[in-house]
Amino acid sequence: MDDILISTLAATLRMATPLILCAMAGLFSERSGVIDIGLEGKMLAGAFAAAAVAAETGSPYLALLSGIIVAIFLSLIHGFACITHRGDQVVSGVAINITAAGLTVVLGHAWYGRGGNTPDLAPEERFMPITLPGVEALRDVPVIGPIYVNIISGHSLITYAALLIVPLAWFLLYRTRFGLRLRAVGEAPAVVDTAGISVLRLRYSSVMVAGLLCGIAGTFLSISQNATFQKEMTAGRGFIALAAMIFGKWRPWPAFFACLLFGFLDAIAIRLQGVSVPGIGQVPVPFIQALPYIFTVVLLAGFIGKAVAPKALGLPYIKER
Repeated sequence: MDDILISTLAATLRMATPLILCAMAGLFSERSGVIDIGLEGKMLAGAFAAAAVAAETGSPYLALLSGIIVAIFLSLIHGFACITHRGDQVVSGVAINITAAGLTVVLGHAWYGRGGNTPDLAPEERFMPITLPGVEALRDVPVIGPIYVNIISGHSLITYAALLIVPLAWFLLYRTRFGLRLRAVGEAPAVVDTAGISVLRLRYSSVMVAGLLCGIAGTFLSISQNATFQKEMTAGRGFIALAAMIFGKWRPWPAFFACLLFGFLDAIAIRLQGVSVPGIGQVPVPFIQALPYIFTVVLLAGFIGKAVAPKALGLPYIKER
């Protein structure tokens, strides 16, 4: 197979990993009726916490745990504002994004004096690519070998976890009592409450799951895909994940394929930098970097069709007495 195609497909999985995790996070939250604009901020805060803990302890697993805890903490703040006190969910999410963007830079500069960045991490302090069994045996096999060696093998533990989370999310949402109740509370919370099930507990559970997945996504960015935390390194991925979730119409598998599409566009954009196009010449780097975002807008505007959100999405639940 063509080396460029192989490398692009492998890069697609890496670029799509944080999108998949954040899209599944948004899916759980919004299926319960809670809008989660704060995916970006929680992922950014998780990335900073993971990189800082990895630099101090040298343990990627402690770093992962720290990223998850920080993201869940922000999710609980979001839940406290929107679920308990019935505040505006969009405003709360935007506030989390702004707070995370500013606080990570301030803390990074105060602790490390590197302009908001954390120290560079050694390989043993990161989640490095894993070589799967059978790579050497299949390396020279036509077609199957290059796919297994370069596309399936060679990713970090978090990438494989993200791929497993998609069927797990589908199973939880559509094959368990928890998923049935979660979907019901996003459609008709009053009916769920009438059945004696706590609407608040279900919504808090959903935003905590969203925080967990955002923390994993942030950890991937700072100590797997990269070897340090950089200022605003999420670069809008939380919003792209939100767009992928809407593009997938709040369903796990369509959202997953939308994330792969956006990851593919991102991988292509990286490979187009510095390439001369016949009749046009070398395309400016800023335009190439903007391609995934442009395609996101175009796809959402022209190809998504009618996307029906959960009926209670964004509506605070007031218990009738």
